[in-house]
Amino acid sequence: LPMKFAFMHCLRSLAVFSFILFSSQASVADEGQWQPHQLPELKAELKRLGIAIPAEKLADLKKHPMSAIISLGGCSASFVSDAGLVVTNHHCAYGAIQRNSNATRNLIADGFLAKSKAEELPAGPNERVYITDQVDNVTQQVLGDLAPNLSGRERHEAIQKRIKKLIQECEQDKAFRCSVPSFHRGLEYFRIRQLLIRDVRLVYAPSDKIGNFGGEVDNFEWPRHTGDFAFLRAYVGKDGRPADPSPNNVPYHSKDFLRVSAEGLKSGDPILLAGYPGRTSRYKLASEIRFARDVSYPRRVEESTADVATINAATKDDAEAAVRYASVVKGINNGLKKTQGLLDGFARKDIAAIKESQYTMFRNWLAQQKNSAENQSLLKDLDEVVAADTALSAQEFAWSVANTSDLLRSARTLYRLALEQKKPDAERESGFQERDIPFIKARLTRLEQSLVVKVDQARWTAALQRYAKLPVATHPASLDALLPRAEQAAALIGASQLAQTANRLAYLDKPAENFQSANDAMIALAIKLQPIEMALENQRKEVDGNLEKVIPRYMAAVIAWKKSQGKPVYADANSTLRVTYGTVAAYTPRDGISKGPFTSVEGILEKQSNNAPFEVPPALIDAVKAQRYGIFRDATLGTVPVNFLSSADTTGGNSGSAVLNKNAELVGLNFDSTYESVTKDWYFDAPITRAIHVDIRYMLWVMQEIDHADNVLKEMQIRYPSNAKKVSAKKN
Repeated sequence: LPMKFAFMHCLRSLAVFSFILFSSQASVADEGQWQPHQLPELKAELKRLGIAIPAEKLADLKKHPMSAIISLGGCSASFVSDAGLVVTNHHCAYGAIQRNSNATRNLIADGFLAKSKAEELPAGPNERVYITDQVDNVTQQVLGDLAPNLSGRERHEAIQKRIKKLIQECEQDKAFRCSVPSFHRGLEYFRIRQLLIRDVRLVYAPSDKIGNFGGEVDNFEWPRHTGDFAFLRAYVGKDGRPADPSPNNVPYHSKDFLRVSAEGLKSGDPILLAGYPGRTSRYKLASEIRFARDVSYPRRVEESTADVATINAATKDDAEAAVRYASVVKGINNGLKKTQGLLDGFARKDIAAIKESQYTMFRNWLAQQKNSAENQSLLKDLDEVVAADTALSAQEFAWSVANTSDLLRSARTLYRLALEQKKPDAERESGFQERDIPFIKARLTRLEQSLVVKVDQARWTAALQRYAKLPVATHPASLDALLPRAEQAAALIGASQLAQTANRLAYLDKPAENFQSANDAMIALAIKLQPIEMALENQRKEVDGNLEKVIPRYMAAVIAWKKSQGKPVYADANSTLRVTYGTVAAYTPRDGISKGPFTSVEGILEKQSNNAPFEVPPALIDAVKAQRYGIFRDATLGTVPVNFLSSADTTGGNSGSAVLNKNAELVGLNFDSTYESVTKDWYFDAPITRAIHVDIRYMLWVMQEIDHADNVLKEMQIRYPSNAKKVSAKKN
């Protein structure tokens, strides 16, 4: 195909491509994170799988069940009552739990249950609920008629200007938050409108002995026995519109919510999974994989390992500091284990070689198409822009290491905001417009519960030492002369007034000129570092603009190539609403070993110890020993299932995603993947790729038998097994 034809055709017809692909092939692996509007083209595949709900209904964002699927801005969740009750993972609510904890009232360890709405606790200033209600293809508005001779930076800024205009038009109603993410690496753009609820409260979370059972030891492992669930509630003003947190607010009326099925699943049953997957890289080149495998990921593992060790040493024997940094450490550890899993996966299977082989086939196919000279030029341009991207990424990593201080990052954010506020709002950089100020304020306020000066001093001191050991070629130009020596870091932080929340917030309203005369060590350093930050940012704009010019041409050709092979076409995950599907399925990670697909409460006692992370609440031990399983006993297993596996295509951001049965009833929550599956971000290996879910029966059993969360149970609509009375009577 001529490149121009392939590009324009793909802009108009990606959904049609998907239809053709699935029409030409009886079945495919459960690969694909599908945009809801694509689902009608998958109806034959969904029907074959056993999904009863019509595909057209799944594609309608304003109707059940998709209208009940929400984002927490990093995790997924869903409404489970008409009063704004939200279910998600325990680790997704961890920040809210930690915010309300201290050394004497440790909700992380003890759990929390509000017996009434009046007892619900503020989840925190940066907690949000996002409800997607409208998605529009705006590719032409973003890319149409861009001058061909623009530099990379000029092109990037032109695109961003158009995106900001589209967002500004969309946000005329301030109840909504809009975004314009790219799909297929810049080939398509969609404008997404989301109702933004900013009063979120903690309703119920089990003890971390349930919600985080196994901790980092079991993270990404199978078998698992983790009750990774928690409940929040969305609140709005009395007029039903989003409002700032207030005691006068009322629960959000969620007209659509998920019904719960306690009938459970069995091996081979179909499932749907809906949520907001973060990032995948399925269409990256072999050179990009090698950079991640050989450079980027090893450095990230080393950095995260060292940072966690520093935090742990600084909080040792200080219970209050340990609680404050619990959420930070958990987040770093989760990313660390995933990154290490990626490295192990790359070592186990040479994904770069697989991609190289695929790329060779693609190049051969491309050479047979029309406009061969133009196509060869594309490949040369592709190599150049990718090389520039990886080179700049190394500098950006070094910059991030040098800035490993919450107070320094706060100072830089405040000064940058002051500079941006000199411009008309439409000309400010994204992230510093008026629409972004509430989020900046929330982050600055959140430090009140997650900052200890001595820990920040220790982290920055150690980070500067690590920065000095990075290859000099990766150090951003002129940065070394401006950074303090590692032994000076603690004194600089100690001389800053930004450790106090009121002082941080006071700078939000100060003009840039006032920063110059401020008597604060971190503000002064932020001013000195500003030119370095801008130089890096401008380099990034140049690189991104060139990527935005070349990569869409490449993706158009790749999609046309995949179409010619009858292979699926879906966009990489980008934190937007997606649906995937699969079956409850065991797997064989290596020869002679078969795992899954269910674990049971007896397995909890098998792992039990008197030490974290395998401590078990006494009430749970007693209930299992007495086999008080009631209606939650699985007829086949003879016990209560805890976690189960499916072949659904998931990634980070899918945490808390609703797992639905064939009738779109809630039967579980996604919370993890097996260790062997981690490389699916780059390559979907169907035989061993498995997602890990909390079985709804374990969640309901814990709520009823262990924590007596009767008020929360009564609020949900739960369909119990048809033989519930018979099972219960037999048990009694």
